[in-house]
Amino acid sequence: MAKWTPKHEAPEPLEGPVVATIIGGTIVWFALFLVQLPFYGWFDDHGHTWWLWTCLAGGGLGFIGIWYVRRRDAAIQRARTAEAQEPDRSPAPSAD
Repeated sequence: MAKWTPKHEAPEPLEGPVVATIIGGTIVWFALFLVQLPFYGWFDDHGHTWWLWTCLAGGGLGFIGIWYVRRRDAAIQRARTAEAQEPDRSPAPSAD
């Protein structure tokens, strides 16, 4: 079997409001959990309690995601600041 090679370069990754997106998704998961919580008895009677716990797990994992993307954004910002403050270093001429 031949090894697959791409025919074109991969596109640049899209950057957007990542922190806001993760916060929004976390809020949605917790809202779904809270909306379903009064109906716990019905979910339990029909064997669907996993719906509640899935929403709670999504909200909990969302908190981890918020922590992660905030640290990522801070690291990207530090790298940009360090790059802007660093003097322009051109490569030294080779001694060939």
